[in-house]
Amino acid sequence: MGDWQRIKYLVIDVDGTMTDAGVYYDEHGNELKKFSTKDGAGFFAAHQAGIKILVLTGRECAATTRRMTEMKVDYLVQNCKDKVAYLRQFMEEHGIGREEIGYLGDDLNDLPPMQLCGFVGCPEDACKEVRERADYVSSVRGGYGAMRDIIEYMFRERGEWEKVTAEIYGIGV
Repeated sequence: MGDWQRIKYLVIDVDGTMTDAGVYYDEHGNELKKFSTKDGAGFFAAHQAGIKILVLTGRECAATTRRMTEMKVDYLVQNCKDKVAYLRQFMEEHGIGREEIGYLGDDLNDLPPMQLCGFVGCPEDACKEVRERADYVSSVRGGYGAMRDIIEYMFRERGEWEKVTAEIYGIGV
């Protein structure tokens, strides 16, 4: 288990983590992705608590750009072929220590950058190696609200979920 209080940045993969890992094409060749609206609560909670979000993906897609813009992510990096090199440079530039960064991913290409992070979460249907590495394995599949579940878990461990959601939605007040 990590020291949840120290997490200031979350690195989040797209395909298989925020989506169901499917790649859809329309008749014009446009790539489509299905994002879960349930993940919005996770983004809002992170923002409310001052946690910065870096979306880091190996693919480039206009649908990802649109959704991440709607979710007001702090950093969006697409078409990243070397996540470890990018993340090392990002951490150095921003003065981020291992204990201050979490990683949400689902597949083998996420394993190397996960090693740089103090907290790792993954969807239920992540590959075996990622599930074994994760500090928290969601009971939700990728693309169906797993990201929100992982972030909620982290905030509950920090004792902040009720406070953050009350500030956002005016519930539990």
